[in-house]
Amino acid sequence: MSHTTHHHAAAAKQTPRAVVLYLHVHQPYRVRPYTIFEAGHDHNYFNQADPAGGANNETILKKVAKKSYMPMNAVLLELLHKHPEFHVALSITGTVIEQMEQWAPEALDSFRELVATGRVEIVAETYYHSLAFFYSRFEFAKQVRMHEDKIKQVFGVKPQVFRNTEFSYNNDLAYWADSMGYKGILTEGWDPILGWRSPNFVYRPSHTNNIRLLMKNYRMSDDIAFRFSNHNWREWPLTADKYVQWINDLPAEQTNVNLFMDYETFGEHQWAETGIFDFLKAFPAAFLQRTGNTFMTPSQAIDAFAPVDTVDVPYTITWADTERDLTAWLGNPMQQQAMHLLYELETDVLATDDLGLIEDWRRMQISDHPYYMCTKWFRDGDVHAYFSPYDSPYDAFMYYINSLRDLKLRIAEHSKKHTTSVSDQQGGTH
Repeated sequence: MSHTTHHHAAAAKQTPRAVVLYLHVHQPYRVRPYTIFEAGHDHNYFNQADPAGGANNETILKKVAKKSYMPMNAVLLELLHKHPEFHVALSITGTVIEQMEQWAPEALDSFRELVATGRVEIVAETYYHSLAFFYSRFEFAKQVRMHEDKIKQVFGVKPQVFRNTEFSYNNDLAYWADSMGYKGILTEGWDPILGWRSPNFVYRPSHTNNIRLLMKNYRMSDDIAFRFSNHNWREWPLTADKYVQWINDLPAEQTNVNLFMDYETFGEHQWAETGIFDFLKAFPAAFLQRTGNTFMTPSQAIDAFAPVDTVDVPYTITWADTERDLTAWLGNPMQQQAMHLLYELETDVLATDDLGLIEDWRRMQISDHPYYMCTKWFRDGDVHAYFSPYDSPYDAFMYYINSLRDLKLRIAEHSKKHTTSVSDQQGGTH
């Protein structure tokens, strides 16, 4: 059979293939340089007035909204209007929604406009982008509910698919999500877990009844998220046509190519000058040229394709670093101590019923805090240093611990007040 006839035969039996594009939107409340001398009287851990002082949350949020959220949302809206087959999924943390409400309402409106098209799926997660699942199931479930309520309030939709912070995932999490009625869950398509299998299928997690698993094709995702502007990469420059060719060249039976990445890839990690927005604008048209090619949200892919196998994940994986585990957040004693001290306060902090105090405690759970304390690549000043607002991981730890110390004092103060008022009341009844 000649090469050309073989090619036509393959084209004739072309099965549908979907790109599942999912983007994660998040900004933390960074802890300001909080000194030990402030503990006990200044309870403001996050907001720093002077932008020249570095980690000013408002300044950073406005910059990211201007460089990434606004232009990216405009591109996505244009693509949704132009291509009826185009779909995209987002997850958007409670903390970034709060910051947009406060500092960039126009950015939040542009996200609302996307969701209003009916072709943008919002994925569930923890409100505070926390590691609560590994420390307190009670707090974890509470934050997932808070997030769901916020998404309903802001966008008018109820999420059907779940992702945990930083794609952290194991069999326990899948079991939980299944019992909560989610139809799907997202994680990293990590080779040691998949073995010889491809991430380009729908899977079923071990020990579950109904839920489906979508795993990130990290090679193809990282071509955009990390390698796009790297001039030393042998595939540079990456054009939409070349990228689509790679997808079309995949074995015909592979059904869904899961491209999962940070929203800030577009405009913030990869600046507009790199051509990242032009690439995205050209991508759908190039991909949709081929019969059978389409875009789906995670929910649509789960409805369209039967699971091909069961995936067993007995230990925790994430989408971070070369190890794909939790060591970026919990790999050194500083990180472990910080998180241990934080979650130790749970019972006492919740007992105060003080909403401001509880919210501060929850903001301290944002996973970016321990991430900034990571010492793995401190020497190289690599990706961790790029995202860190601090001079060193040790500074990040110190400011954090100082803030926690104040939090503890506030809790103690609270219970002291409470006991005094109770004894006063009892005293009054005699």
